[in-house]
Amino acid sequence: MKFMIIASHLPSILNFRGKLLERIAKLGYDVHVLAPHLEDHPQIHSAISDLGYHVHQIPMQRTGTNPIADVKTLHAIYGLIKKVKPNYVLGYTIKPVIYGMLAAAHANVPHRFALITGLGYAFAGAEDRVYKKSTLQKLMHYLYSKALASTQKVFFQNPDDEALFKEMAIIQPTLATKVVNGSGVDIDKFAVEPIPMAEGEPLPRFLLIGRLLQAKGVREYAQAAAIIKAKYPQAQFDLVGFLDENPDAILQSELDDWVNQGLLTFWGKLKDVRPAIAACSVYVLPSYREGTPRSVLEAMAMGRAVITTDTPGCRETVIDGYNGYLVPVKSVEGLVVAMEQLIKQPQQIAEMGAASRRLAEDKYEVHTVNKVMIKEMGILEKNNV
Repeated sequence: MKFMIIASHLPSILNFRGKLLERIAKLGYDVHVLAPHLEDHPQIHSAISDLGYHVHQIPMQRTGTNPIADVKTLHAIYGLIKKVKPNYVLGYTIKPVIYGMLAAAHANVPHRFALITGLGYAFAGAEDRVYKKSTLQKLMHYLYSKALASTQKVFFQNPDDEALFKEMAIIQPTLATKVVNGSGVDIDKFAVEPIPMAEGEPLPRFLLIGRLLQAKGVREYAQAAAIIKAKYPQAQFDLVGFLDENPDAILQSELDDWVNQGLLTFWGKLKDVRPAIAACSVYVLPSYREGTPRSVLEAMAMGRAVITTDTPGCRETVIDGYNGYLVPVKSVEGLVVAMEQLIKQPQQIAEMGAASRRLAEDKYEVHTVNKVMIKEMGILEKNNV
């Protein structure tokens, strides 16, 4: 029996789906990975191959909208599916879902599943009362509806995304769906770390991890940092991530200004984010919308209080006043109020951090999340298939 997973970014395979594939392989399945730009990630390619998985190159522009290139992606996926003949196919992120599911259906793969990990530009503004779709958005919604109609089940990482897809008739009422608790987090790997202290109290050191995009709330984070540091000079603000090829990307000049002004300490892109989380006392993600933010789960597992937005995907991770604070989306003032609350009452940092760890263990433990997905896909042990 063969299981195929289709991704748009090779590093995400081990970071986000590693434990899922490990479990499926242990159940006796041959695992096949389809992803673009293998040459850009030779070490990760080798690591995946060393696990015994079969890695296949596909042409794909992760953020491009060239129709000719996308047709090539569809044909390449179809050709590999016909060659490999997988019994199960799972696609996640926009292009692997759309072109992977269309190709799998035409190739008559018996078990086809899509995982919606976030909505991105294709649904920007979808919750506004007056929502005018761009031509590109109309096309993406049409392709989504066609691709998802050919699946057996669609996984969502929060109930808001599921409801939106149904409301917009991108998925029909007869199509099976399942909400799972994000990608889960390895609570052993992301173990609790002591909160940095100074003079017996937690250091007010905040951290944001993510692609440097407007939609991640990076600008609001920088603006809040300026306000807080003017009043509390001892406060520190860290930023981990990288500039992205995206219309929504933060400019290099903006990042340079923030660093030069002393507002933010920029760590760059990290292969392992645990040292950055260990160095902070509070994790902050002012995102406009998420599937379920993995960085928040990792910070929770390591015992950190969380400030995030009261928006789809993010609001599921925080019980307001218990393990952190929920603030309005795009609200610099809301961020400042929450940050100042923790600076003024530093005992909350440890209390909320401990509560975050409990939530991570109870709700987001990676093996528990993966068991749900494997059961919902109907994957059985090889001897029982």
